[in-house]
Amino acid sequence: MDEVNQDLSPASMIHAIEDNAAELLLDMGRIGGGEQRVDAALTWTIGGSPIDYHNCVVRADLDPAGADTAIAESVRAMRDHGVPGTWHVGPSMRPSDLGDRLLAAGFEAGAEAGMAADLHALLEDLSTPDGLEIARVTDRATLARWKDTLAQGFGEGESEAAWVAQVYARIGFGDDVPYRHYLAYLDGEPVGTSTLFLGAGVAGIYFVMAVPAVRRQGIGAAVTLAALRDARALGYRIGVLGSSKAGHSVYARLGFQDYCEIRVYEWAPPQA
Repeated sequence: MDEVNQDLSPASMIHAIEDNAAELLLDMGRIGGGEQRVDAALTWTIGGSPIDYHNCVVRADLDPAGADTAIAESVRAMRDHGVPGTWHVGPSMRPSDLGDRLLAAGFEAGAEAGMAADLHALLEDLSTPDGLEIARVTDRATLARWKDTLAQGFGEGESEAAWVAQVYARIGFGDDVPYRHYLAYLDGEPVGTSTLFLGAGVAGIYFVMAVPAVRRQGIGAAVTLAALRDARALGYRIGVLGSSKAGHSVYARLGFQDYCEIRVYEWAPPQA
C-alpha cells in the first residue's frame, strides 16, 4: 500500500483531497476502458464511462497562453468518445482563471466541499436506528444488492450505479485491492452504501447514500464511519471526501472539516 500520510497540516490535507480523488477517477476510468492522458500539463481519463463525472480532467498545470487549447483538446476527446465529461478543478490547478475559461468554452459549474478528518478524532458515538447492521461487500451477489441500493438515490441513479458496480466487479473484493464497499441493512433490508478507496496515502470516502425512506436517521454517517474505522485499523490517519451540500452536515458531525472547494465543470454534447 502507499506510504501512509500522517501530515495533518492544511496544505497536506488539500493535496490529499485532490490526489485521492484523482487516483480513484483515473483507476476507475482505466478499468472502464477510457483513454488516459498523463503528462506535465494535463491528466485525464475520458471514454470509459457513460457518466460525465467519470470522464474527467483531474490535474492541470497550464500556461495561460495554452489553456484554451487544452480545454478544446479535452472537449474533442469527449466528442470523439461520444460522452459527456467534466473538469475537477481544485486549488492546485492552473491557470487561476481556469474556471472562467471553462465557462466560456460551454461548461457548466458545480461545486463540492473538499473535506478531511483525523481518523483518531472521529465522533464514534452515533445515534442510529435499532436493527441497523453494516457489512462489507465480499462477493458479486452482495455487490448487486449494493448497486440496487445505490441506484435509489445517488448521482444519476440506475445508470451510474450499474456502471460503478460493473467496474467494481472487475476489480474484485479482496484485501489486495485498494477498495472496500459497505452495505447498511435495517431489519435485514439494504438501506445504505459507501465505498472506501485507499490511495495517495489516505482513506477516501465515496458513494455514500441512504435510501430516501430512511434518511435523517444517521445511516449515512454510520456507513461512512464503518469504512473509516476499517481504514484506521489498517493504519491510515487521514480521511478525505468531496461533499455535496446535502451531505455536508453529516460529515461535519463525524469530525470532517472544510479545507478547499473542488469546482466540477460539466460539458455535454449538444442535443441533436
